[in-house]
Amino acid sequence: MSQTATKSVIEKHGILPTAQRLEIAAILLEKPQHLSADQIIDQLRLSGSAVSKATVYNTLKLFSERGLVKEVMVDPVRKFYDSTTHPHHHFYNVDTGQLADIPDDLVRFDSLPDLPEGTRQESVEVLIKVRDV
Repeated sequence: MSQTATKSVIEKHGILPTAQRLEIAAILLEKPQHLSADQIIDQLRLSGSAVSKATVYNTLKLFSERGLVKEVMVDPVRKFYDSTTHPHHHFYNVDTGQLADIPDDLVRFDSLPDLPEGTRQESVEVLIKVRDV
């Protein structure tokens, strides 16, 4: 994605396109993928970027809050940022640390529990953890 296209996508989500945010978005939005903050930092360092770790974390939080990326928590200490934001589910390989998409229409439920009073359903997300055999 060109820098102009990246800037346009960021602006459409109500985000001010600073140089650091553009660098981070360029990595995240390059293709459909799941990246941890550390993987993004590693890619920034390889490209010679001096964006701070704190800026990366703050930017990822902002991107997630504004719907530019989707946070996927695979365990209490591991979070990925998913460039695919439409409804879908995931396989998480515990052995390799890889996260893979499952199309939304491949996961079906016959029923869901009654929602707590005063709430409405926003989404249902399934994370299926697997191990190598």
